[in-house]
Amino acid sequence: MKRIILSVFAACTAMSAMAQSPVVTTWGDQGNGTYVNPILNADYSDPDAIRVGDKYYMVASDFHFMGMQMLESDDLVNWTLVSKVYDRINLTQYEEMDAYAEGSWAPALRYHDGKFWVFFCTPYDGLFMTTATDPQGPWAPLHHVKDVDNWEDPCPFWDEDGQAYLGRSILGAGPIIIHKMSPDGRELLDEGRTVYTGPVAEGTKIHKFGEYYYLSIPEGGVQTGWQTILRSKNIYGPYEKKVVLEQGMTAINGPHQGSIVDTPDGEWWFLHFQERNPIGRVVHLQPMHWKDGWPVIGVDQDMNGIGEPVLTWQNPGWKVHKNATELREDKMLEVKDKGYLPAHSDDFNSPELGLQWQFNHNPVDGEWSLTERKGWLTINALKGESFRKARNTIAQKSMGYVGEFTVKLDLSSLKENDYAGLAMMAQWNWQVGVMKKDGKLYLYKGSDDNAVEVSMPYMKNVIYLRIHLNALANTYSFSYSENNKDFTPIGDSTDMWNGHWKGLHPAVFCYNTEGKGGKAHFDWAIYDIKDNHIVYKTKDE
Repeated sequence: MKRIILSVFAACTAMSAMAQSPVVTTWGDQGNGTYVNPILNADYSDPDAIRVGDKYYMVASDFHFMGMQMLESDDLVNWTLVSKVYDRINLTQYEEMDAYAEGSWAPALRYHDGKFWVFFCTPYDGLFMTTATDPQGPWAPLHHVKDVDNWEDPCPFWDEDGQAYLGRSILGAGPIIIHKMSPDGRELLDEGRTVYTGPVAEGTKIHKFGEYYYLSIPEGGVQTGWQTILRSKNIYGPYEKKVVLEQGMTAINGPHQGSIVDTPDGEWWFLHFQERNPIGRVVHLQPMHWKDGWPVIGVDQDMNGIGEPVLTWQNPGWKVHKNATELREDKMLEVKDKGYLPAHSDDFNSPELGLQWQFNHNPVDGEWSLTERKGWLTINALKGESFRKARNTIAQKSMGYVGEFTVKLDLSSLKENDYAGLAMMAQWNWQVGVMKKDGKLYLYKGSDDNAVEVSMPYMKNVIYLRIHLNALANTYSFSYSENNKDFTPIGDSTDMWNGHWKGLHPAVFCYNTEGKGGKAHFDWAIYDIKDNHIVYKTKDE
């Protein structure tokens, strides 16, 4: 017993010290009752999370990628994908490939009246919402609540008297405005009242604990901002203000935009993102407790009354009993063998596309298939003058610091002026693939505007393409193989940068620069995540 108590003390002391350590190559669940931030090392920006019963759910901004993913967790550390909130946004720009950096900004997720609710704004189209009785769906078609420019970051709230409200900010961040809303969330009932003006105030989340309304607000911008809490006994204020989380002496810049979550056992936690080029905005988990009616997030290292992010901590539920006796061994046994990531590889044997995949803009249904050739993903080559304009490009979030993303591609159905292969999407996109010119196949590496850096004849009908990812060094390289064993580099490695508010996305594509062409068949896509932590598996494995 004494040994257990001393171990807990030593672990907590080490965690506090490590809060100021530089980035390490481990992340997520460590398999020993601790986690290392980020818990989810992928671009789930602007996360909002809730607890319903003993499960946790989370959504994030997806911008021009379709559609918004719903994640589920048993412990706030390990997450899996369970549904998509929507598959498309039925507006012209999402059909014409002109909505980069638009789409869903900072969604809010809530549970009320037996339903899950998601609200989000697009920067130029206004407010949208949808509901579901089950987080796995089906989700109701998106309802366009308000067609308006320059709104962002909405959050619904239902008070005890049944009155519904919506908080939001203005594009460019601030002020914070609260509207009355119909209880069904489909209509705003007034023009709103400004309740707070601050330095780049955005992303408000509305809570009520006891007699106080609390507004959780990230301020100061993505790169260097902090987390502010406002509280008042009236939803319209006046509000008291307290900064509760800042970078301080840590390496975790801009601990920004997140959500307060409690556990069934009375623990409190805070999820937020950190901007990390080139991966994107990755998800961190911070311990939280209450003091004098205010949340304290992270650890107050310099005793200035403001918390700082931790690098590593005990998993939720792995705590010392209040009677200071021992670790909760029941939770140890329950959590010990976990350690899974959201789905990332796909053999395309399912009749439905894996939830990790997202279309770049709206899909063109009927021009891609998982059934045309059983066990293969088929993408028809639609007209696109460049990769940026290519329809039915299917992407997923890069994950972790180091890895390899490999696909098997059948070229036998390509036609003249077709391009097909594997890409890394970022501010500037890079492709490695095969193009058909003058009746011949050419292996190429090219950039966003179809500029070809490397080109060589290719004589086979099957090719294996690979991206080598190293976010720590920010080096990304491409290779190919004829047998999936011996891979040959294609061109030089390149650095990559976030773009359009999104981190890196490996993607598969097929398009034609002149018109409708042939088709590409993808047998599988394997994402080998090589970070130096416990061996992960998908939850389904």
